Amino acid sequence: MTNITVVGDASEVDEIKRVVQLYVDGFQGDMEKFQEAFHKEAWIFALDAEGAVATDLISDRFERWANSQRSVKSRFIAVTQAGDVASVLLGFDNSENLEDSWVDVIALLKIQGTWKITNKTAAHSSRAAWAKP
Repeated sequence: MTNITVVGDASEVDEIKRVVQLYVDGFQGDMEKFQEAFHKEAWIFALDAEGAVATDLISDRFERWANSQRSVKSRFIAVTQAGDVASVLLGFDNSENLEDSWVDVIALLKIQGTWKITNKTAAHSSRAAWAKP
């Protein structure tokens, strides 16, 4: 197992990782996993290999992502928790083509007792220095 850097008390690291894993697993065609993982107003900022930035409400991508049937694997690099706020540095590795992998910084809030992803900032792995696969 890869070593994960944990910052803060991270007393809920397993639950935080479970929610982030729902996002990764949704790419196997399960939009309900996306809906469970993300707050309905969550945003994405993504920097592609050419340096172009795309922004969207993440929910606008659910259907396309679920239909993509991408073979991806999560690589938890770091988890930080401070009470009801957390972040995850995640390797989002394309199992079929590592050249099409990403590194995400995922922000979460614990809202009414439930962890939700509120923001995903991603960079193509070619722009992620030491964090690429």
